[in-house]
Amino acid sequence: MSTYFPSGKGLAENRKWFVVDASGKTVGRLATEVARILSGKNNPAYTPFMDMGDHVVVINARHCIFKGSKNDQKMYRYHTLYPGGLRETSVKDMFKDKPERIIELAVKGMLPKTKLGKAMAKKLKVYADGDHRHSAQKPETVVIETK
Repeated sequence: MSTYFPSGKGLAENRKWFVVDASGKTVGRLATEVARILSGKNNPAYTPFMDMGDHVVVINARHCIFKGSKNDQKMYRYHTLYPGGLRETSVKDMFKDKPERIIELAVKGMLPKTKLGKAMAKKLKVYADGDHRHSAQKPETVVIETK
């Protein structure tokens, strides 16, 4: 018997679109399920060295939650590459200013740090509210269970 390997032809045309509602969901648990869909690990023909994933649209990012003391203590940090250029933003400020960025950072942190991971991350669309502009792609709704 020979092992089946999918060819790279036609992957982009056969990708599905999924919508995930983030309201009331924990950020980390939501991000793991979204990263699985983006990487294609929910696909039976998953191949580690190919981008087998589908497109994911996350709506209501403003209404996702953090459990425990993360809401008070978690900080997002980046450096400007200038001396003394460390910038910090708290979770509360990030929710006010850019709630989409919270889910984007969580999901991108769970994807590979390679060219393949960057291609996977481009298929993620996050919106703060319930409306999105991808209705022409006829996305399927995915219900993510959180415990």
